[in-house]
Amino acid sequence: MKLPILAFALILTTSASSQSATPWQLGPFTRPISAPVISPNKSSTFDDPIRHAPVHWESLHTFNPAAIVRDGKIFVLYRAEDDTGEMQIGLHTSRLGLASSADGVHFIRQPQPVFYPAADAQRSREWPGGVEDPRIVESPDHTYVITYTQWNRITYSIGIATSKDLIHWTKFGPAFSSSNGGKYDHLQYKSGGIVTQLVGDHLVAARIQGKFWMYWGEGAIHLATSPDLIHWSPVEDATGTPIEVLTRRPGHFDSGFPETGPPPILTPAGIVMLYNGKNDPDHGDPTLGPNAYAAGQALFAADDPSKLIARDDAPSLKPEEPFEKTGQYAAGTTFAEGLVRFHHRWFLYYGCADSAVGVVQSPVAP
Repeated sequence: MKLPILAFALILTTSASSQSATPWQLGPFTRPISAPVISPNKSSTFDDPIRHAPVHWESLHTFNPAAIVRDGKIFVLYRAEDDTGEMQIGLHTSRLGLASSADGVHFIRQPQPVFYPAADAQRSREWPGGVEDPRIVESPDHTYVITYTQWNRITYSIGIATSKDLIHWTKFGPAFSSSNGGKYDHLQYKSGGIVTQLVGDHLVAARIQGKFWMYWGEGAIHLATSPDLIHWSPVEDATGTPIEVLTRRPGHFDSGFPETGPPPILTPAGIVMLYNGKNDPDHGDPTLGPNAYAAGQALFAADDPSKLIARDDAPSLKPEEPFEKTGQYAAGTTFAEGLVRFHHRWFLYYGCADSAVGVVQSPVAP
């Protein structure tokens, strides 16, 4: 298939992880500021449609962001946790806030969440845990599509939703609902990154072999395909088991397990995937803390998304700054979920210790 010509920067500056990029990689990345770009706001309130009462919807944590370019700005959808529930990870209610930036660093937020659990068909899957960890792509018809985690504090799945304006959303339920005769209807799964290609400064969902593709999962990374970006089917092996395309490696930053990051990008070199790795406390990378999350890169074949070609030995982004090591996830986290090209730079947005949103950037060759 004919691919857009992309040029990736090989600017040899000090990166966020002191790594130099190889020809297929994005980066190296640097931090434009040594601080989060989105932090909790204890004064924000929202009249919750299920509680029928005001809640401080982004008072505890704001993290794990998706990102998209629209109308000459960067828009970030970020996960926000309120101050309800027990003081433990996963036991608050999460909603998605929206913020915009003209420079990729300084943001103006919407005062209320734009995506949240409601009295709709997905309530039983999203309440009281909420909606978490979005990834976003633009479809060929300019509709926005998000994958996100539906969490009711019992089970979880990847939900699909669409929007024309990033504010009003239509929910379609679990990505694998009724797939393969319903065999995945009770599967617990999360973290979906839809393969994109660069069209101007927009990352648009890409068709390969006539289908859309999504990398998904934590523990191991799998594949799924879709005709329409809404209904997805896992790619299976000869035994009917979802194939694994990326697994953990002892001694590396992903020794605990890999987890899908932001939407991968189809390039002339192949499919470039940024992904998150959890460091195993006993058999991991000794330069990282036990259970720390860092982000690395992998390359898959352009004509076969299941074929792994290359993979980082060291992370492209790891917890280094105090705000990446201090928060509700004290082991340290740079959890990458949002990637855009904007003003001749790559901007990578990530969650900091499950508490705030950070950004790193890298120049892109003209």
